[in-house]
Amino acid sequence: MSDVQETFISHLIEMRDRLLRAVAVVVVIFVCLFPWAQDLYALLAKPLLAALPKGGQMIATEVTTPFFVPVKVTMMTAFLLALPWVFFQVWAFVAPGLYQHEKRLGVPLVIASVILFLLGMAFAYFLVFPVVFGFIVGVAPEGVAVMTDIGKYLDFVMTLFMAFGITFEVPVAVVLLVKMGMVSVTKLREIRPYVIVGAFIIGAIFTPPDVISQFMLAMPLWVLYELGIVVAALITKPKPESEASESATDYTPMSQSDMDAELDRIEASLIDPPPSLPDQAEPGSPNSR
Repeated sequence: MSDVQETFISHLIEMRDRLLRAVAVVVVIFVCLFPWAQDLYALLAKPLLAALPKGGQMIATEVTTPFFVPVKVTMMTAFLLALPWVFFQVWAFVAPGLYQHEKRLGVPLVIASVILFLLGMAFAYFLVFPVVFGFIVGVAPEGVAVMTDIGKYLDFVMTLFMAFGITFEVPVAVVLLVKMGMVSVTKLREIRPYVIVGAFIIGAIFTPPDVISQFMLAMPLWVLYELGIVVAALITKPKPESEASESATDYTPMSQSDMDAELDRIEASLIDPPPSLPDQAEPGSPNSR
């Protein structure tokens, strides 16, 4: 029992150390980026400012918003820059408990997850934001000045960043489901129509009420789902027919005659036990001395 407790405590200590290392790097990057907090927020707000009419601007409706919003943006940027290090710490904690084939699969999946999430955010920033903000400004009634609060704007773009970042993780999720044996590639192909409908429903929930932005979320989700199926099919190729036939012929069931002969042999051994050896004399006989 003491060994189990010591092992559990050692795992907790290692997890604490890994977490502290990850947080320390995020804090260091945040401190280095803090002098440029206003510039980082201006970069984040650039798609909306570019869509506003001439003279348009953003507003702050709360007293502390002009300070805390740029700080939040800087913290988010620091976390994104430290993301490879954070994932490395998670991997270093989990890897000792994995098998060799799981390690070979885990490293590519972790790297792919980071890259795909960043690609999803970049897709939202460079392609989706201009379309969405152009639509919002374009449908504003005449005489209405579009002046968004900077805190509300941050919440909106963070929602879209998370939506597109998670959407781009679909290939990783598909590959994991197939490798874990929870679903087959054939089943994934069969449920394709439901996935397409679900993609458009998700696009309608997480994007503004315009058809273009809905398509810009639903179409990548569908394409990435198909990409996940292709990758899963490549890494889970079925065995060649020769190997399958060999494995099928490894076991040959007994015929009826063989089973009858085996039963007769067992029955004969139970009725007529084997004779005792010559040197095994009964107790009390002269040979027993």
